[in-house]
Amino acid sequence: MTDTTNDDDESFDYDYLVLGGGSGGIASAKRAASYGARVAIVERQTRFGGTCVNVGCVPKKIMYMAASIAETIHHEAAQYGFITTGSVKFDWPILKKKRDEYIVRLNKIYAKGLETAGCTTYIGDASLVDEHTVSIVSTTKEIKTITSSKILIAVGGRPSLPTTDDDDDGIAEHAITSDGFFELEERPEVAVVVGGGYIAVELAGVLNSLGTETHLVTRKNRALRTFDPDISDQLDTEMIRQGLHLHHNTGEHGLTKITISSEDKKKKAVTLGNGDVIYGVDTVLMATGRIPNTESLHLEDVGVNTNSKGYIDVDEYQTTSNPHIFALGDVCGQVELTPMAIAAGRRLSDRLFNGKTEAKVSYEEVPTVVFSHPTIGTVGLTEPEAVVKYGVDNIKVYKSKFSNLMYGIYDMDTNTKPKTLMKLITAGMDEKVVGIHIIGMGADEMLQGFGVAMKMGATKADLDSCIAIHPTASEELVTMGTWGTSGRQQPPL
Repeated sequence: MTDTTNDDDESFDYDYLVLGGGSGGIASAKRAASYGARVAIVERQTRFGGTCVNVGCVPKKIMYMAASIAETIHHEAAQYGFITTGSVKFDWPILKKKRDEYIVRLNKIYAKGLETAGCTTYIGDASLVDEHTVSIVSTTKEIKTITSSKILIAVGGRPSLPTTDDDDDGIAEHAITSDGFFELEERPEVAVVVGGGYIAVELAGVLNSLGTETHLVTRKNRALRTFDPDISDQLDTEMIRQGLHLHHNTGEHGLTKITISSEDKKKKAVTLGNGDVIYGVDTVLMATGRIPNTESLHLEDVGVNTNSKGYIDVDEYQTTSNPHIFALGDVCGQVELTPMAIAAGRRLSDRLFNGKTEAKVSYEEVPTVVFSHPTIGTVGLTEPEAVVKYGVDNIKVYKSKFSNLMYGIYDMDTNTKPKTLMKLITAGMDEKVVGIHIIGMGADEMLQGFGVAMKMGATKADLDSCIAIHPTASEELVTMGTWGTSGRQQPPL
């Protein structure tokens, strides 16, 4: 590690210059300023907060909550004696207006927070002139050059559209990305969502729950393929139960062509990689990947190395191949989560400006949630990963699959009720918990505490020793197997 603490030079305009006004950049800038550093931050747009606030986590969660309300009204309320026929109408434009107004308020809060912290802000496109100098082109094309002892790159990424062998495939012309989803003025009647990751699964679930005929298209055999297989398989089951149309194993690009209907010029025909065609489509949403915003930075001119996909190479202390330049967040392509970028940014400033020379963020055992329907919470190793790391004879897996009490009074066969699946993966003689995976109601909220326990090195016996909170779904995580032993057979569902 190169120790760059306490080497600030008053000949520079700033001690710390942050490129990117997203969550990670803002967190690092404010932390550095709190230690007395002279800090500036450059943001390309006038809206601070980055992807998460503007076209990511926050507006997505609002849409998820709207979809959850729709599920309650149309599927759950009647089971609890509420009469909902004939008077419930959903107005997409009203929701969009209220959502967008909330995001604008957050933008102002972020900007005010930087001002209060003493950070100077610039709006414009930044590029590196040398390891201490940045050129900023404003929206009015004015050019300003500023210098800094240290520079942080936290410019994030953006959704990308795939390319096919057909130069006239219509994808760029007729499809939108996740950014475009938040610009939709009306709810589409029929939508095709292409992709198998977080974003595709989440937005497909939102559209389906809000009444759109939704088709989810994946290249391989299921969505969320990097998740534990039991979780991704259960998600498939639940999506089918909810009426989503799944198109798996469609080939390299998922889809190969989008054409406009000859009869109804507003409708699209979507040709999939396996030759199937979906007709009468209003919206095609491509969620097939993201790319880092590095092209205009001129990284090669200042000796900052990137990998084959354009992500910036950093060490465990967020230092690039240039010791004066650092990078974090989505632009590094490691763990692309907002809280991860915030934690990395704060630890970096602790090290650079508060003398904590060994401060760094841990990229191990990071809990994460997918706001699918139902939600997924996961932390640690999947079962296949645990087998590779510890060997099949050195792990023990506990599973529980059940219907949440919410569905207990439902007038339906037990086998058709929505299911919650929980899975604990343990390793070694002491059965250290190395993986926790949940899909089902409340998975998003219950995982945080169990993530803390796992980070502290919890064993299966530690979970067993915790008295269950009843009746909850989370109690299953502390009652799998006979308390203090193992091997209890699960009762039939």
